[in-house]
Amino acid sequence: MWQRIQTLYLAVATGLVVALFFCVKSFMVGSGGSHVEEVKYISFVPYAILLVVAAILQIIALLTFRARVLQMRTAVLSALILLGLQGWLVFDYLTAADGVLFHWTAILPLLAAILDFMAARRILRDQLLVESMSRLRSRKR
Repeated sequence: MWQRIQTLYLAVATGLVVALFFCVKSFMVGSGGSHVEEVKYISFVPYAILLVVAAILQIIALLTFRARVLQMRTAVLSALILLGLQGWLVFDYLTAADGVLFHWTAILPLLAAILDFMAARRILRDQLLVESMSRLRSRKR
């Protein structure tokens, strides 16, 4: 399981998604910088729902290493959900009021989605290799 590079990609992506539960999305700065309030991702319900769904899909993708097709599909679905979350964060950033500073953790969904797509490509490569080997074995008989 851990000797495959796609498992490491999925593990790092899962770690990034789980880290988003504890990270701060933005700082709300009052007039003159006197008031600083941290806003977490899970404080906004739609973000929390997307994060929970993405985390569940990440864990399923990480644990279903014997069913490559299911692993690849859950990784791609998780990546698409994370890209949706990233798009929503970009929209919030562009429409934010003055005095809202976004934290560097706002790019973590994008990094996790990239890792998911890289893992899906490697899973597909492994699946095609297994299918070609089984085809060669069936011809020899």
